[in-house]
Amino acid sequence: MPIPGPLRTLLLRTTPTLAPIRNRAVLSVSGSDATQFLNGLLANSVEGKQSYGAFLHAQGRVLHDIFLYTSASSTAPTYLIEHDPTPSESQPLLNLLKRFVLRSKVRIRDVTEEWAVWAAWGESSGFEKREWGWATSGAVEPIWRNSVNWPWGTDHGVILDRRAPGMGRRLLVRKGDRPHEASTYDMLGTDAYLLHRIMHGVPEGSTDIQPLHAFPIESNLDAMGGLDFRKGCYVGQELTVRTYHTGVIRKRILPVVLSSTTLTNTGPSSNLSIKPVTPAPTNSNPTVARTPRLRGTSTLLSSISTSSVNPSTAVGLALLRLEHLRPGVELFADETTSANGQKWKVEHWWPEWWPERPSCDQGAHNVN
Repeated sequence: MPIPGPLRTLLLRTTPTLAPIRNRAVLSVSGSDATQFLNGLLANSVEGKQSYGAFLHAQGRVLHDIFLYTSASSTAPTYLIEHDPTPSESQPLLNLLKRFVLRSKVRIRDVTEEWAVWAAWGESSGFEKREWGWATSGAVEPIWRNSVNWPWGTDHGVILDRRAPGMGRRLLVRKGDRPHEASTYDMLGTDAYLLHRIMHGVPEGSTDIQPLHAFPIESNLDAMGGLDFRKGCYVGQELTVRTYHTGVIRKRILPVVLSSTTLTNTGPSSNLSIKPVTPAPTNSNPTVARTPRLRGTSTLLSSISTSSVNPSTAVGLALLRLEHLRPGVELFADETTSANGQKWKVEHWWPEWWPERPSCDQGAHNVN
């Protein structure tokens, strides 16, 4: 189901926009072994360039999704790792990395007080076209055809956000300074960036990609270019690659519209369970197909109220069981036992950029 046109037009900003991204920490990893050290831990390839990726648990679950920036240095390779420092079941990233240093010639420091993170988007119109490779499991990954330009950019401290077409750029700026775009772009708050992510179907941080619970492919890290299925050994590789080749993808994080029967100026709570409801055949409607009982629940992740557009709606991201997305099944998130007291109808849509798997005769790229 696509998002309704009028709602998309009202919520999706396409003019040049700049917004700070709060609650982000930055670590510096430097030294002659820095590239080799990070390449053995990250699920994406570290080639002396910047990128997007994740640190995984040995059992293949996500610990931290991160942006890896390069930093100008005349002495040794230096990387800056931007991540969500929110306390969770996973140990802090600084402690995690220090566990693996052993005899590696690396230095790890927390430089959060030196850097601020910003997002810039809306500089170009239209959707970037890209090719996709598919695995039999349903995993999908972008194919970067242009070998001249690194897809994530080469300017130190500036990442081309290729997780989805239209996401724009991500900027590391010295604390106290503003990006040079501030003089010509619309300056908005952090909520504008959250809405921008949701409208593009891009999960981020511990709310969306829950540490020690989320699997990388179910969290769309494959489609967002954060996984390399052909690199050498790294922590969590075994289960991730096995899922890619022989598993079945049963869940995906998708954007959703939430509507309530009562007016509300606040959005739904995070981490709500979403349950499927199938209409039962009745004497007046005997044609309703009998379907097997649907098992399990989905989960609401980040969300934001759209009270400026419609007081009874919100948009968000949800980890949805794909078997619940069949015709005739309705999804509901119920928080009537909480202070909010709302029951939300949940309707998903596939992001406009999300690839459709072509049939064999259409030339599908099978990357197994």
